[in-house]
Amino acid sequence: MTASGAGLTGDRIVATGSTARILVAAIARALRGADCADISHVGPASRFVGTPDPVRRAVAIRSAGRVALTAGQAAELDAGQVAEWFVGQYPSGRYPGVLLGSPHGAAAHLAVALGVPWLPAGFEMIAHWPKGSVDRPLAALDHGAGLAGRMLAGNPDLHLRQVHCPASRGALAAATVALAGRWHRLPQAYRRFLADRLEPGAPVMVLRDTRTWPVYEAADGHSFQVGCPASGLDPVDFHPDSHTLRQVLRSAGGDGSHWEPPEISTPPGVAEHGVEPGFDRDVAQWTTREGHPLRQIVVPAPAALSAATADLYRRWLRAAGKTGNRLVVECGRLLDPWQVVRAGLVPYWCENATRRCVEQAEWWLAGSEAFSSVDVLPEPPGVRSPALAGLPQWLAVAGFGRRRRALDRSAARGYPVTSVPTRRATEVLRAQPYDLPTPPRIEVTDALAALRDSGAPHGLLVC
Repeated sequence: MTASGAGLTGDRIVATGSTARILVAAIARALRGADCADISHVGPASRFVGTPDPVRRAVAIRSAGRVALTAGQAAELDAGQVAEWFVGQYPSGRYPGVLLGSPHGAAAHLAVALGVPWLPAGFEMIAHWPKGSVDRPLAALDHGAGLAGRMLAGNPDLHLRQVHCPASRGALAAATVALAGRWHRLPQAYRRFLADRLEPGAPVMVLRDTRTWPVYEAADGHSFQVGCPASGLDPVDFHPDSHTLRQVLRSAGGDGSHWEPPEISTPPGVAEHGVEPGFDRDVAQWTTREGHPLRQIVVPAPAALSAATADLYRRWLRAAGKTGNRLVVECGRLLDPWQVVRAGLVPYWCENATRRCVEQAEWWLAGSEAFSSVDVLPEPPGVRSPALAGLPQWLAVAGFGRRRRALDRSAARGYPVTSVPTRRATEVLRAQPYDLPTPPRIEVTDALAALRDSGAPHGLLVC
């Protein structure tokens, strides 16, 4: 799949290690009956345990520079080819349904239990920012506006959300800009996939992340936000007078005295992983015209879907004669849906390693029937932040296991500033005993009813 005139493939355009990229790869493998052992993404600091922060920052910046898009490549972006690349990863055959929308690790487990693919409503990119600075968001906005203009010229069906977040990206926010491209309409590749690969009357499910964040509308088709929900911080923490912000900037090699974000004069909008209203409308029109039922899964916070999906898996496993008493707590890119099913595990996914995410996992565990074993896979973010959970908090999650309490040592080594390969989850889960045969797939109507029941106390809306 090559963008016209640029020699760029979808693999080259979509940011390495981005959530949507990892999820499509993991689900496509699971639907083939394969695990994620060949997904080898690893952060740039993995080989530099114990080195000083300035050295690790320099290594991270050089590594990001090798994969970031240049200005010339940005001008040749073809979002249609990205959609072709996503759908091309799934095995041939017809499916009993499809998931579309926001990226979420629990959606991968839900898709595998249903035997359906998941297709993102957008994708992430990173592009070079020569002579950038982590503590100058206005300069980031200016540079991003130039890139966005080039990208949108050939892709009018995209909205570009630029995210400048030193808390989640660290020093990378000084050398690259992060852009989330969100489709206003169903891409043609998705339309063909739905028309050709869905069984008659198969439901189409749209997953929507409804978290909000202050957004600056920079230009038609280009918006900008300072910070993000995944940082584990609140918008007020990115105010120039914030002590938390000064800590974040010092860790990323910046100086808080230069911090000047753009003025926000509009109410908060949907954050970077939201779904464009036009995409929603287009899906609704297509399903009505083609005779497929449409279902919406509205997610107010990642923990709501994680908890509901974990409860769903427990019921599913027990209905198949399994115990449903062995839990794996995954984090970020450390997940493997096929190995979870193969071992008969209940999966709970944390979006990242922030205290907020880990606390929500603890609350869910405290209110759930006890598990005999709990394995925890914390993904080291590769940066320092006051919002991150410490290893004692991760150990407390593992402590909910009655007989087995395991925290992955490779992930814990050098936490939080190092990183581990995506395939590390596969290596850990392969060591779990087999629990075969795998259960028969869940019917979509049964799964949605179960999500509605268990998700309602967490604010999850299924309609």
